Amino acid sequence: MADDTEDVELDFAADEQERARRSAVIRHPLASFFHLFFRVVAIVAYLLSDWISENFASCFVLIITLLSFDFWSVKNVTGRLLVGLRWWNQIDDDGKSLWVFEAKKASHDNNIGTEAEARIFWLGLIICPLIWICFFFTSLFSLKIKWLSLVVASISLQVANLYGYLRCKAVGEDGQHADSFTGQHLLQRPDIIFGIL
Repeated sequence: MADDTEDVELDFAADEQERARRSAVIRHPLASFFHLFFRVVAIVAYLLSDWISENFASCFVLIITLLSFDFWSVKNVTGRLLVGLRWWNQIDDDGKSLWVFEAKKASHDNNIGTEAEARIFWLGLIICPLIWICFFFTSLFSLKIKWLSLVVASISLQVANLYGYLRCKAVGEDGQHADSFTGQHLLQRPDIIFGIL
């Protein structure tokens, strides 16, 4: 009687090597750098604004320009490269606005960033708005109303990207369409926020 079973060699070492390579290497160093560069320079410029210039308007323009560069680079470049997420707005033929949230499927041959890059992405995306919220309360309680307008604009740019990428992450994990997603979905699934850290 012949034995129909065949010995199959399982290559666990290759999986371990792939996992180690994915967690240790930064595949997109330039994207990782610019993901943090504009937002950190904007925070430093805000903190040193009295030393940079006595003119509020020039500090305002500098910080908003840095945060605009940050918004664009995070939304259009680093989110796609580092975590495989992207979002945008498109207008259909009827003139209706449609928000699209996408998450790239993870596979061995795609160009999504490593775990270290994902950690850099999410920590930068979450911590910087929290810093701007601290600046909000500082300027509010010190009655610096003109600086409050700058901080509110900064928070809105930072939180818009954070919200868009949290929706992308939720849609990607649940396989939902963007129209069926509600804001309460984030509150019902705290692992979406805390699972990325």
